[in-house]
Amino acid sequence: MKQHIDTSLLDRAITFAVKAHQGMERKGKGFPYIVHPMEAVCIVATMTNDQELLAAAALHDVIEDTDTTADDLKKEFGERVAMLVEAESDDKTGGSKAETWHQRKQDTLDRLRNADLDIKIVALGDKLSNMRAIAHDYAVLGDELWNRFTVKDPAEHAWRYHALAEALNDLSDTDAYKEFHTLVNKTFGTLS
Repeated sequence: MKQHIDTSLLDRAITFAVKAHQGMERKGKGFPYIVHPMEAVCIVATMTNDQELLAAAALHDVIEDTDTTADDLKKEFGERVAMLVEAESDDKTGGSKAETWHQRKQDTLDRLRNADLDIKIVALGDKLSNMRAIAHDYAVLGDELWNRFTVKDPAEHAWRYHALAEALNDLSDTDAYKEFHTLVNKTFGTLS
């Protein structure tokens, strides 16, 4: 007999994310942006079946990349989902994206190091999806890849992803983390 789980929250989150990201393209990829959040959901599903974490994975970029606010998410999906998405969002305030990139990434790392496991699970879904794309594109494009990004220095990306691996180390027993760590080392080299 098949076991049925209530996926209504996740279903609504996916629909919301599809609408929020409508017309957006994944940077330099030529396919709809929504593919990335859906991959993040698949990764999170390897670590948990918690529907709020899966919903947060689907929605993880809507505050950062669309006009959606945390209040919108609270009304639609509840306090916990909104908090999880907010924790995964860069602060939009300050100067240009290039000028504030390092500080925004440092702030995210500082928050992530002390975050609870739920936040780290959603973050790992996002970061592993990103790292898969970077590793694939680096193998194809080499250093030309970095021109696609706001910050073009590969050393900055290496710093960030090695620091993310350290911050997410609480999940080191998961297959998702092991894959992330392997891809970071393969793409950026190992730290001595």
